[in-house]
Amino acid sequence: MDVILLQRVAKLGQMGEVVSVKPGYARNYLLTQGKALRATEANRKKFETMKVQLEAHNLELKREAEAVAGQLDGATYTIIRQAGETGQLYGSVSARDLAEVITADGVTVQRAMIQLDTPIKTIGLHRVTIALHPEVDAHVTVNVARSAGEAERQIQGEDLTQRAEEPTFETFNPEDFQDGDEAGQPAA
Repeated sequence: MDVILLQRVAKLGQMGEVVSVKPGYARNYLLTQGKALRATEANRKKFETMKVQLEAHNLELKREAEAVAGQLDGATYTIIRQAGETGQLYGSVSARDLAEVITADGVTVQRAMIQLDTPIKTIGLHRVTIALHPEVDAHVTVNVARSAGEAERQIQGEDLTQRAEEPTFETFNPEDFQDGDEAGQPAA
């Protein structure tokens, strides 16, 4: 199905381009979200009359996204979760959790904006991209730790995912003991 894009869509095209997509993608996402119009002759004429307004609206949204990106870019957010000794979380940190933490800090972000391929399942510092606009991204650092103290240590560069070194035991050597030693202590 051919559609006319009303805004830039990642991995698809720029505003005004006529692209061919699968019918389900067009009906269920592009058309319902207002990101495209069916590529009919009437809609092509309609797009030409709306083009200046769409470009102005897109520029306004881009400016707003750049202002928010200025606040977010380089910020660090701490999330406290329970984890095992090796740093494996008992649950995970999802895009929803990140959106809640960032919104609680005063910047409104929807979870769909957070580009997280898989949930975070280990403690540590994780770099996450937030797509505020098709042309504007912000990068934040998520500090996942077991406690606030551990979060501070991770920021300073300490790796808490390594297990403490196992104690070593000396092997028993019978030559270290004399036959007459009743206490079983090594001979001096």
